[in-house]
Amino acid sequence: MKRILNSLFLLFLITVFLYSCKQQKETINSSQNSEVTSNKSKKPKNIILLIGDGMGLSQVSSSLFYNENDSNFDRFSTIGLIKTSSSSDLITDSAASATAFASGIKTYNGAVGVTKDSISIETIVELISKKGISTGLVSTSSITHATPACFYAHVKSRRSEEDIATYLVHSDIDFFAGGGSKFFKNREDGKNLISVLKEKGFEVSSKELPKKVSNKKQAILLSKKGMPKMIEGRGDFLPNATKLAIESLSGNENGFFLMVEGSQIDWGGHDNDSEYLITELLDFDKTIGVALDFAKQNGETLVIVTADHETGGFTLAADDGDYNKIKPVFSSSSHSATMIPVFAEGPESLEFGGIYENTEIYTKMVSLFSE
Repeated sequence: MKRILNSLFLLFLITVFLYSCKQQKETINSSQNSEVTSNKSKKPKNIILLIGDGMGLSQVSSSLFYNENDSNFDRFSTIGLIKTSSSSDLITDSAASATAFASGIKTYNGAVGVTKDSISIETIVELISKKGISTGLVSTSSITHATPACFYAHVKSRRSEEDIATYLVHSDIDFFAGGGSKFFKNREDGKNLISVLKEKGFEVSSKELPKKVSNKKQAILLSKKGMPKMIEGRGDFLPNATKLAIESLSGNENGFFLMVEGSQIDWGGHDNDSEYLITELLDFDKTIGVALDFAKQNGETLVIVTADHETGGFTLAADDGDYNKIKPVFSSSSHSATMIPVFAEGPESLEFGGIYENTEIYTKMVSLFSE
């Protein structure tokens, strides 16, 4: 009899334990579902899109091995992959890819803000400016280069940088910083677009990055073409210009969109120069930190980091079979067709996980600004 009672008591304890586990699991699941629902219902007011031109996964990985500090890529909770082929080629160039980001279409290599039939198509900047949202661009290339140009210009060829500069002057961009002053003054057509910028209410800076935010729109052109290389002493232009852009644009209660390009990661890849590439990548990593720090403090900002394509077939290989020593290796001096990583953090960041076409970056951003 005593043995039977002990068995029944043991069975009772097991039943209570299992019931308790079930209730705890249901509570956890309910909490997680509530958190997901809460995050899903919170839309971003601001979006910062950072594009590491020519940055594939090996370039990203170099931030882990060559960075004196912790990599800011480690701070992202959502990661996806994009397919980058253009309408004309399996391997895209920067113009076709940036048009995909800016306007949500596949177009031919070299096209800036036009369809594969060379018809102008609305950009995200033109779309959201109608809603009173502020917009800005920061780049270490000329501000008329392929990637930034696709967010405001409409030309058949990325080589038409004087025409692209004209589009910028008459665009809705509120803040821009980079190189390319030669396309605004001393032009072949004799026009002085610097004067036009001033007439349109811009404060123009040509010698150094302003130390504080102006109440005017900002046009910052600090070199004739692209900005100097990091290994030539560019310093903290990219992170500091990004910080200044955020401070300037975030005063708008309607929100802002900012595109930041680490242009010369690509140029280091084309040159098959690992030091050039890695120093540019680390500068871009530092800039990502500026965006993430603001987003964490702000709570209403979505940060997206991706690339237009990979350049150089860059690999972090073992040095002569030594698995404790990395030797950067290139397989090409051009672009490659590899899929490109997407990192996202902030409200609705989960939308950017998975594998999808590069045009979806535009579609997802516009849908978040539309709601």
